[in-house]
Amino acid sequence: MSYNNVLFESHNGITTITINRPKKLNALNKETINELHDAFDTADRDKNTKVIIVTGSGEKAFVAGADISEFANFSVEEGKKLAANGQKILFDFVENLSTPVIAAVNGFALGGGLELAMACHFRIASDNAKLGLPEVSLGVIPGYGGTQRLPQLIGKGRAMEMIMTAGMIDANKALNYGLVNHVTSLEELLPLCEKIALKILNNSSVAIGAAVHAINANFKDGVNGFEVEVNEFGKCFGTEDFTEGTTAFLEKRKADFPGN
Repeated sequence: MSYNNVLFESHNGITTITINRPKKLNALNKETINELHDAFDTADRDKNTKVIIVTGSGEKAFVAGADISEFANFSVEEGKKLAANGQKILFDFVENLSTPVIAAVNGFALGGGLELAMACHFRIASDNAKLGLPEVSLGVIPGYGGTQRLPQLIGKGRAMEMIMTAGMIDANKALNYGLVNHVTSLEELLPLCEKIALKILNNSSVAIGAAVHAINANFKDGVNGFEVEVNEFGKCFGTEDFTEGTTAFLEKRKADFPGN
């Protein structure tokens, strides 16, 4: 599929998805959300893709929010549908992918941009990054999972302050809060993401997918994460990756995981 707002590149087991609307600071509109869904789905289905990196084009922004012009005149029901569809198509979809997703946060990650970064499995930021959820300054609240994921990542009190003040925090404060895992220069952002991705590539993609499922289960209402862990742990014993991993360990050699 060809995209109007997304760049898609794969090499050495890593697929990089770049949101490409630099004149709009990579703001998310309906078309971009749909294109991102397709890009993530394509990468996840590709057996050769072991890690996905998502970033924004240019040096100013990862994603500077949603395209407000698309929904400024929405009714209550249209607003609810916007949030529900967006969560289903992109944000929840990314969070639950079995392929690891790293957000390379270059510059502004505001509103829907921070929500997209938080839906990824973890985040690495450039030192010029600014992160925030400014929705209350527009008379609305975060609608793509921001009120749920931000407290999970940084705690209720800090999340309340960030959302209520509509303020931005810099990369170092985001690191201190645990919102991002690493901070580096803009020039080294993608190389660092790729370096970490290469470490992930050494391991079983099947086991990693099971770990994602088990970890996410802990944050779902009515789901016993420990039971999910037990089930996923047991399933691993029936995989070719488990056979290869344990055999390689006993034979004192590097495992060559088949991904099954």
